[in-house]
Amino acid sequence: MKFKQIVTTVLISAVTAVAAIFVYGKYFQSGPAGVFQNDSSVVPVNYARYMPGTGGSANAVPPSDFVSAAKAAVPGVVHIKTKINPRQVLNGNNLQRKRSILQDLFGDEFFGDEFNGGGDGRKYYIPGQMASGSGVLISGDGYIVTNNHVIADADEISVSLSNDNKTYKAKLIGADPSTDLAVVKIEAKGLPYLMYGNSDNVEIGQWVLAVGYPLNLDATVTAGIVSAKSRSIGINKGVGRLNNAIESFIQTDAAVNQGNSGGALVNTAGELVGINSAIASPTGSYAGYSYAIPVNLIKKVVNDLLKYGNVQRAYLGVRYASPAAIASMSDDQLKEIGIRRDVNGVQITEVIDNSSAGLAGLRSGDIITKINGVNVPGPSQMSEQVARYKPGDKISVTYLRDNKEITADNVMLRNLQGNTDLVKITTLDRLGAELSDLNKEEAARIGVSGGVKVTDIGNGILKKQTSMAPGFVILKAGNTTVNSVDALSLVLDKQKSVQLVGFYPQRGGNIYYYNINTGSGNAENL
Repeated sequence: MKFKQIVTTVLISAVTAVAAIFVYGKYFQSGPAGVFQNDSSVVPVNYARYMPGTGGSANAVPPSDFVSAAKAAVPGVVHIKTKINPRQVLNGNNLQRKRSILQDLFGDEFFGDEFNGGGDGRKYYIPGQMASGSGVLISGDGYIVTNNHVIADADEISVSLSNDNKTYKAKLIGADPSTDLAVVKIEAKGLPYLMYGNSDNVEIGQWVLAVGYPLNLDATVTAGIVSAKSRSIGINKGVGRLNNAIESFIQTDAAVNQGNSGGALVNTAGELVGINSAIASPTGSYAGYSYAIPVNLIKKVVNDLLKYGNVQRAYLGVRYASPAAIASMSDDQLKEIGIRRDVNGVQITEVIDNSSAGLAGLRSGDIITKINGVNVPGPSQMSEQVARYKPGDKISVTYLRDNKEITADNVMLRNLQGNTDLVKITTLDRLGAELSDLNKEEAARIGVSGGVKVTDIGNGILKKQTSMAPGFVILKAGNTTVNSVDALSLVLDKQKSVQLVGFYPQRGGNIYYYNINTGSGNAENL
């Protein structure tokens, strides 16, 4: 009896143990070892040793650092310092002078120079400025690419090298505000320089390094990934009468601060893939995103500046709705003007007469999807692709019409004047202002027969030599009445020293004078 009880007890224990193991295996051990489950209170731990074939891909790239890329890039990145000299100007000469009603009635001669402020009237001083940025050596004989905004309006440019701390005076070769690029030159030989990479091959998620001189520090390297491509942030300004800015930035999260402008963005091979240009920040300091100009656009701009002294800009000749404008409109508004929201391409709203696009047969309502076989999902991608070519070059344009894909081959690009002639920077362009003709309604509203409206002022003669502000309406250039931008351009091309006469409608009817010298050395470099 006692033996039977022992056997029964053992059998019950065995059955219970087997049942417990079965239940545990079926209901509690459902995940593989080492995986953290959401309802678990214990985090499994595993050794972090890498064992090929025991986990992950056998072809996984082993981890690496950025030492080789930094060693290749740092010697080719330079520190640029600029100086704008203080200026002394005279009342009625370079600073604004306001007329009185008596002068309008009796003329300037009636009162003489003392009343008018004359050429030797009160003196005004505009303080000097000093700034710094970065640049990238692109040749062994001292050619350096940087941002236009780093050297804009500078009277003196100096360059310091990282490898020997030598400092050189630099000469401005050329600049392009539309892309925010400039080329300067120092007299030296055998310098280290960066090799061009290919920005078309840059991928989102790829590691990149930003090299420059932030906050006036020595050469500094930061790392991050490419977080977006073909970004347009509305920071660049065009020149002359057309805001022809080109923006198709590489966006990264590599730390970039003030002073990094003009510095290098390189890949892990140490090749130049961009020039750091801007940051998105509510404070002016790094806040997560930085923007670099892609090197494939840089190559074209630099080559043009070296060969021609200015950029040979080609135009397709179309107008289109910007993504920001489309996003701000309702579906009913878009339907009314014939624009779709769900389009992967550039929707044409107008084709300029006798333009490249017009002669190729494109029409309003067409959707451009490719340039030379390269997809262009939006305006920034299209602008960058077209900007790589010069007037006279031929490209293919692929577009949709009524949901049918059409490709126009051998489309010859033209300049802003509608031909393939060499583009020259005019005095009007060198003013650095965005200008437009007063239309009849505007002229009638402010009580004049016509004029030229200054809608924006960037780097150039007007900013350098005057205190003119946006909103000014030019009525006369010298003794010539100007009712159009073309009329103003003709006067400026004939005279080196010109007095611009006009008024600010929002300030009342007082007349202002601005004297400019279009033949000054500083202006010619813009």
